[in-house]
Amino acid sequence: MKGADLDHRKVVCYMPAYNAGALMEPVIRDIPDDAMSVIDTLLVVDDGSTDGTAELASSLSNEFPCIRLLRHSENRGYGAAQKTAFDWILENGGEIAVMLHSDGQYPPEFLLPMLEPFEAGAEVVGGSRILFGDMRDGGMSRTRYYGTIWLNALENLVFRQRLTSYHSGYKAYGRRALEEIPYRDYSDTFNFDSEMLVGAIRAGLSVREVPVPTIHGQGFSSLKPVPYGLSVLRTILRYMLGRI
Repeated sequence: MKGADLDHRKVVCYMPAYNAGALMEPVIRDIPDDAMSVIDTLLVVDDGSTDGTAELASSLSNEFPCIRLLRHSENRGYGAAQKTAFDWILENGGEIAVMLHSDGQYPPEFLLPMLEPFEAGAEVVGGSRILFGDMRDGGMSRTRYYGTIWLNALENLVFRQRLTSYHSGYKAYGRRALEEIPYRDYSDTFNFDSEMLVGAIRAGLSVREVPVPTIHGQGFSSLKPVPYGLSVLRTILRYMLGRI
């Protein structure tokens, strides 16, 4: 059940999209009615797609008037797409921004649970696949599973936190978070989410976690685990040196 507070706050669900033409439509259609009723704008950021992603978003906007399309003329990266979304959200009075991946890796049925902690004062919310259950049951490889567990433990040690998940792409931010985290200084890569979380910790923002399921498999993610892991280690080092 949705809370009354969400009805009175401008909620933007933003979707970074790169060549998501074959996957995005069912994601949008699977957004539950109770979640759609609190979403003011469904912001699709087409990151230089070449497969008709933008055309699909435009077509769907006839059925879903809340859809707003922003386009990059060329592929700039996952983090860059989020920066474009955040700039638009701040410029247009957004109060809560929740990300939904356009490839179906994170289920839209959990949009409302991701939003509900803001009613209790959360400023950043992260979906935690570890809180939901064994990530391997959702198709995560053993290598990626143990890499995630190890990185989470290291980050909790360095950042002095007790978070269960630093590497989920299901994220939501309140307006204060977007105003205080220097997101424009961060990378344009998949490491952007980790940098945002570090920025939230630096700013002393309230971070909450919500259990979400693991959905892994062919076609769901273009993230390369080894380069990503190395980028996370660089982020940790930069934090220790006071550079982030």
